[in-house]
Amino acid sequence: MARKCCICGKDEHHVNLLFKGKDDAYICDACIDRCTKALEKTRADSRANLSKSIIKSGKLMTPAQIKAHLDEYIIGQDDAKKTISVAVYNHYKRINGSKAKISVRGLSDNTKVQKSNVLLVGPTGSGKTLIAQTIAKTLDVPFAIADATSLTEAGYVGDDVESILLKLIQAADGDVEKAEKGIVYIDEIDKISASGKNRSITKDVSGEGVQNALLKIIEGTVSEVPRHPGRKTPFEECYQINTKDILFICGGAFRGIEEIIHKRTDDKTSIGFGAVVDNKAKKERECIAEVTTKDLREYGMTSEFLGRMPIIATLEKLDEKALVRILTEPKDALIDQYRYLMAMDGIELKFEKGALEAIAKEAIKNETGARGLRTILERIMRDPMYEIPSNNSVISCTITKKCVTDGTKPKISNTAFKESVAV
Repeated sequence: MARKCCICGKDEHHVNLLFKGKDDAYICDACIDRCTKALEKTRADSRANLSKSIIKSGKLMTPAQIKAHLDEYIIGQDDAKKTISVAVYNHYKRINGSKAKISVRGLSDNTKVQKSNVLLVGPTGSGKTLIAQTIAKTLDVPFAIADATSLTEAGYVGDDVESILLKLIQAADGDVEKAEKGIVYIDEIDKISASGKNRSITKDVSGEGVQNALLKIIEGTVSEVPRHPGRKTPFEECYQINTKDILFICGGAFRGIEEIIHKRTDDKTSIGFGAVVDNKAKKERECIAEVTTKDLREYGMTSEFLGRMPIIATLEKLDEKALVRILTEPKDALIDQYRYLMAMDGIELKFEKGALEAIAKEAIKNETGARGLRTILERIMRDPMYEIPSNNSVISCTITKKCVTDGTKPKISNTAFKESVAV
């Protein structure tokens, strides 16, 4: 008796693949595709409705709802996700409240709530950029990423800070009003720390000067932004954009700040060998969690800049267990992406537990965190993805630990005839 798809009723002779479930139930690849497209449309419609509610009706997800959405894409970093969820909620509540003209007994009608700009502090690959991207995607607001290392003071070779706003306007398809409710993420912000030796002596085009140039747009001002990248000219047509309602999120690894924190938190009054050992044995993530504006000032960030970033969220260094979870658990997980690519060729892709652990260990060794996982996977999967599509007899490919550590070839299952793949 021929096996049939339980959705469309087509038998195995009229479909490309049948995927086996419980109790000998099957679903074909075509039905899976239709279900996937339907889910994607539902999610897109949901995001569109959310966008309308945020910008037009004033309704907003609660901090718990925002964090729950972040949890679907980001493993761990609970404290950072809570902090930024509250900050985002308060930011858009502030915007909506200014329109509503809320009156509170005992408070002046002129009471103004400051912007909830956020500074993310954490090692490379800990999820800073992903958090910012996911927040913007969740709220469906315009989003722009800038690299602080490319920014310079006006008059020097490099990008002016206004180039950040141009990216945001472009992300909003030229709609300035929409861009004024968007989110900007500035990465590598620690790279523009002021040099202790040169501060206040000479112009620092890569440090203090850039921080000062960012102050106005971060706090809130009306900026004239050239419609085309490049230097301003008297005849250049410009956008006028008010940045008072743009949420700025800055992120940086702040490599070496642990020494500053240790110096501050070290108990000078402690005596005895045990006390010294305990202080030096502090875990890195525990140390980073204690970072203060004082530590950041000593690192080279100006008081004026930090004053415009009132919220500091710290991210811990990801351990092996967390990296394995990142590979497999989030929506759009990397392993699932490769499984999908191989399934398009009719191949079932498997990863042994030891292989996943080896990938995580290599990322830790390379000090790349989650950011380096894709690079490692591309190296492992290059040959299988090159060779297997030319071999019609292959039905499954298993990545073992030795594939990661020794570069050996994966385990391949072959058959002379096509059969269903169990999932």
